[in-house]
Amino acid sequence: MLLDQNTVLSEKQAVTTTAASTNTVDLKAAGNFVPGAMFALCRVDVDFAGLTSMKVALETAANSNFSDAVELASASFLAAALTANKNILAVAVPVGVKRYLRAKYTVTGTATAGKVSCFLTDTVDMH
Repeated sequence: MLLDQNTVLSEKQAVTTTAASTNTVDLKAAGNFVPGAMFALCRVDVDFAGLTSMKVALETAANSNFSDAVELASASFLAAALTANKNILAVAVPVGVKRYLRAKYTVTGTATAGKVSCFLTDTVDMH
């Protein structure tokens, strides 16, 4: 799996309330991006605690402030599934992607702990 710092959306980002990823990816700056050739992978780095569930979404927008954000893919997870070293979202970046990409984490309940990383990569290691 190749990993480029320019395609990291979150790196061990603490998520205790609903938040967007720390970083966004500007696909125009990335060069010849081809939907379906890259995967968005989100994984838990530190066990989550206190929350009821969390939704992880991959969003795209034409504007860097995401005022026109469109959800490309998402999945929701109960707290028990949000354990360290577990991939929680692994999807091919679909057709319909606009210039910018980010992850969005929607927390239900009150999270007291939990960290997540999310990035674009060429393959997904399922181990």
